[in-house]
Amino acid sequence: MNPLDRLAVRLSLTRAEISVLSILTAFLVLGGVVSNFRSVRDADAIVKQRELEQFSDKETDSLLAAVSAGSKGTVTAQEALEKPYETRYSKDSYKEQSTRKHKKREGRSENKVFSGTISFNRATERQLQQIPGVGPVMAKRLVAFRASKGGRVERHEELLEVKGIGEKKLEILKKHLTLE
Repeated sequence: MNPLDRLAVRLSLTRAEISVLSILTAFLVLGGVVSNFRSVRDADAIVKQRELEQFSDKETDSLLAAVSAGSKGTVTAQEALEKPYETRYSKDSYKEQSTRKHKKREGRSENKVFSGTISFNRATERQLQQIPGVGPVMAKRLVAFRASKGGRVERHEELLEVKGIGEKKLEILKKHLTLE
């Protein structure tokens, strides 16, 4: 007596009923596998979308805009608590602020001259800042992007995913970055 016949006797079913139940069970299992595959694919798409949002830095940009607006003559909450009214709004303090801003601008006006190459997969933020057109914010984005790729970037074109890097900046980065 074969196993299907023995199972049919034990369950008090005919052999045809056992075959139909086997087919239905197989379809149920197959449906579960397909459903699981779709949910994994959807989860993967969501993860990729979150990674792209991470590098867009919309929140950081709005925060930077608020901070830079705050340095144009407005007083932060911390300054308001620390200094009395007369000190914050005296003519001398405005002169002092404008000379500080002028000195900062002078420091920024120096053009970066860097002609070497840097290994991107091992570079620190400070090393990346030596490249013309790469400041502290862009260096942080590049390091975070490299970390999200598992510490290794294979092609220069992948850097286009980082916010702030377009075709022109990519050409500059290609001159100065090696992907060894």
